[in-house]
Amino acid sequence: MALLPVLRFPDERLRTIAKPVTEFDDKLQTQIEDMLETMYEEKGIGLAATQVDYHQRLIVMDLQDDVERPNVFINPEIVESSGHFENEEGCLSVPGVYAKVERAENVTVKALDRDGKEFTVEADGLFAICLQHEMDHIVGKLFVDYLSPLKRNRIKQKLEKEARLAAKNA
Repeated sequence: MALLPVLRFPDERLRTIAKPVTEFDDKLQTQIEDMLETMYEEKGIGLAATQVDYHQRLIVMDLQDDVERPNVFINPEIVESSGHFENEEGCLSVPGVYAKVERAENVTVKALDRDGKEFTVEADGLFAICLQHEMDHIVGKLFVDYLSPLKRNRIKQKLEKEARLAAKNA
């Protein structure tokens, strides 16, 4: 397994629309393991392939609670949603920034597991938020896109400044 570099906003590669996964081979299994290891190392609860520069419709997730649920979602799609819920979100690709985002309160997602077997899961609360957040990534959307252009630009400038300082001190 290997740790993967997580792309940071405003990296344009985060805007790439991911392609469906069609091969369930050893390469995919390694990719999934690398993404899980990277997510745990970064102390995240979800990671989309787009965030680590793999442009496939693949998400890994672990809410780190006692509920057993799938942690690999391949080619996920929301087949039903209801309600509205606003919650503060953060993102491994937008480090140190949190903002309130409105999402559907309940979602039903159809996806494939790591072996290509189809499943459907109903989600609410944090699980639903995380699924929607990560599914946004695979269509090139970030949670900051729900914010005003002024707020988004401030975040962009802050992260660009931090990246310049980090590069200067490296």
